[in-house]
Amino acid sequence: MSESKQRRKQHTADFKREAVLLVTEQGLSVAEAMKRLGLKGNLLYRWKQEWEAAGAQAFAAPAPLTAVEAELQRLRIENEQLRMERDILKKATAFFARESR
Repeated sequence: MSESKQRRKQHTADFKREAVLLVTEQGLSVAEAMKRLGLKGNLLYRWKQEWEAAGAQAFAAPAPLTAVEAELQRLRIENEQLRMERDILKKATAFFARESR
């Protein structure tokens, strides 16, 4: 990752929940809560919408993958890697075939 690109900050479910509660229960405006928490963009607006749509389950961690799901995910990643390698080899073969003429 280049120095000019910043990594996205990951906020915990508890942080998101507490931020939303500042607005919903303590009566702060979304803009004021974002300012106090140092949030940028529309994060808190999105979190508030998620909270309103799903309630307490809004920020719950996803269920862990089963063994079959984990294997399927691993195979899909491996398959994509193999496709990329194949495509590179095809392009290299075509390039060298043109060069040898």
